[in-house]
Amino acid sequence: MDETEVPALFLCPVSLQLMRDPVTLCTGMTYDRQNIERWLFSCKNNKTCPVTRQSLSHTDLTPNHTLRRLIQAWCDHNACFGHETFSSPNPTIDQTEIVKLLLEAKKFPEKQLKCLSRLQYIALESESNKICLESAGAIDFLASTMMINSTGMSEAAIKIMFHLNPSESQLKNLMNNEGIQFVESLLHVLKLGKFQSRSYTTLLLKSALKVASPTQLNNVTPELFVEIIRVLRDQISLEASKAALKLLVELCSWGRNKIKAVESGGVLVIVELLVDASDRRACELMLIALEKLCGCAEGRAELVSHGAGIAVVAKKILRVSQVASDRGVKILTSICRYSATPRVLHEMLLFGAVSKLCLVLQVEGCFKAKERAKETLKLHSLVWRNSTCIPLPLLASYP
Repeated sequence: MDETEVPALFLCPVSLQLMRDPVTLCTGMTYDRQNIERWLFSCKNNKTCPVTRQSLSHTDLTPNHTLRRLIQAWCDHNACFGHETFSSPNPTIDQTEIVKLLLEAKKFPEKQLKCLSRLQYIALESESNKICLESAGAIDFLASTMMINSTGMSEAAIKIMFHLNPSESQLKNLMNNEGIQFVESLLHVLKLGKFQSRSYTTLLLKSALKVASPTQLNNVTPELFVEIIRVLRDQISLEASKAALKLLVELCSWGRNKIKAVESGGVLVIVELLVDASDRRACELMLIALEKLCGCAEGRAELVSHGAGIAVVAKKILRVSQVASDRGVKILTSICRYSATPRVLHEMLLFGAVSKLCLVLQVEGCFKAKERAKETLKLHSLVWRNSTCIPLPLLASYP
């Protein structure tokens, strides 16, 4: 073997990259710590060894000091060929150290900011550290910190909680015990926080409300809708926008939440975003949310009063995806069934919405979308059937 060729023993069997911090599983297999932690904790594969596929009795990682010394010696010997030496890995955090840190922060409030800084460093160090933080009660500590402190302190706590990625059971426990205060603390950061903090908060809020009770979902305040819509309007990030849209879709299935969202400007903001939206999934979510909002009279009134409302919905049909087309047709059907004034029907002709419904009948696609399009065209056939606004090839398919 060429002297500069990396020995197979030094390679992680998962990634075939040079191991920096070799650790051994209970199955006897050795991996690089970063790769195996990603497999065990990030990918939720904590029951099997990636190479042997054996079930794991536990997920403890034992440092392989002998192999690490061999790798370090080989790197030192081949440094002239571009194989860089590397420093010793940071020692694994001890749970008792974290518990001591949390107790100190609770006892001395003036030390909380320093504590949060240390917790953030620990959380970002490794996946095993995150597990250790959760076991030590860091989630509850961060939640209580968010509820009683200033915006800056809350932002720091939210950032750490976001990176810890609380499980559904942990979030459910928070929502059951301190649901109102927890949501109010998130709302506070949505109102006053920086862009990045608002992004983290939106994603946390989506996860928290996913496990909330029906009563909590029914009682969401109008102020929360205002801030969710503001996240959309400000376009903080694509990830935050998608989370905000998913929040709207989830919340608008409960009580009077559709009206709250409409009164917060939801329809107008989504229509404006749809005009230039290019991301497929974002477009789908916008149309899904818009269809939910058009489930009430207030939402339909907002859509038809917007100069581009009907036009932008029609434009997205058959141009994004089958999901988007289906939701677009549902929106137009809802408008035609419940809000079909002479002006609206005329605008649908001028803006190409009627032609697009005819086109839906001619292309292969979702059966339900075709049925809705046919039903809508039949509903107003006296107004539309002989219109010169519909191209002759499409008019031939008019039901």
